Amino acid sequence: MTTTVRASGTEHPTAATRRGPRRTRGGSGRKVRTQSRLRRKVTANLTAYGFLAGGLLCFALFSWYPAIRAIQLSFQRTAGQGGAASTEWVGFDNFTTVFDDPEFAAAWRNTFYFTGLALVLGFVVPFLLALLINEMRHARAFFRLAVYLPVMIPPVVTALMWKWFFDPGPGLFNELLRATHLPTSNWTNGEDTAMVSLVLVATWANMGGTVLIYLAALQGIPGELYEAAELDGANLWQRIRHVTVPQTRFIILMLMLLQIIATMQVFVEPFIITGGGPGDSTVTVLYLIYKYAFVYNNYGSACALSVLLLLLLAAFSALYLRLTRTKD
Repeated sequence: MTTTVRASGTEHPTAATRRGPRRTRGGSGRKVRTQSRLRRKVTANLTAYGFLAGGLLCFALFSWYPAIRAIQLSFQRTAGQGGAASTEWVGFDNFTTVFDDPEFAAAWRNTFYFTGLALVLGFVVPFLLALLINEMRHARAFFRLAVYLPVMIPPVVTALMWKWFFDPGPGLFNELLRATHLPTSNWTNGEDTAMVSLVLVATWANMGGTVLIYLAALQGIPGELYEAAELDGANLWQRIRHVTVPQTRFIILMLMLLQIIATMQVFVEPFIITGGGPGDSTVTVLYLIYKYAFVYNNYGSACALSVLLLLLLAAFSALYLRLTRTKD
């Protein structure tokens, strides 16, 4: 019921009368503001999805489609470099061809050998370098840059440079050995030294990123833990063993799994430096895939071997994702 006050023949609304329309205008304003916020949120999401669509399209064209196509070709036989009309379905014949190849066992053996050596050298050396750089008081930024510099060099350039270093004739390493009156080495020309030489190249070229990750992990360790260890009389080795390693064990495990995945796909070093030789001592799985596809023109067998490698790497990737999810 609306109450009015009469004065001089006019009616004046009271406070109760004025509150009604204000409530109506306030509710309408809140509704407009809510719609405006919703509109802005939808516009922002559509913009984000628009930018994301480009990345998804690139992944679909250059990652997902080739992977699906490779799985399909692993069950087909192709005639030279023909298209879809020159392919026929052969089932598991390509896998049988791969298993019967004498180089198949050698390629897997060499790949696992390379991975093991890379874990011994390429896993321990970066950790030790990170410890040394972390203990420095001066020129720490310079050494971080110096360690990371090889990562910025293109892999092909790195391989060609080290190929000259390893040259058994006028190569840099043998010249240094001659200058110091030490016996020279065959390096990449010897079956017993070729794989070790390739591991040295891969370690030098790729350890920069690993060192920086270890440095970040080391700098995140509370200093109080080291102070408490020193008060208990712990020496340097004991501090590393009982403080540094336990505090960085998750990072160590993650980098180990990532390094296994990466080293199982080694290709540039044996392809450019040794060509898979001497003999078949440096033929890796990825190099054998290259030979099937571009030397033998057998794309079906190349894709079959690729699928086998994919399954193995997928297992390590699943383990990596499981561990990281557990950590989170």
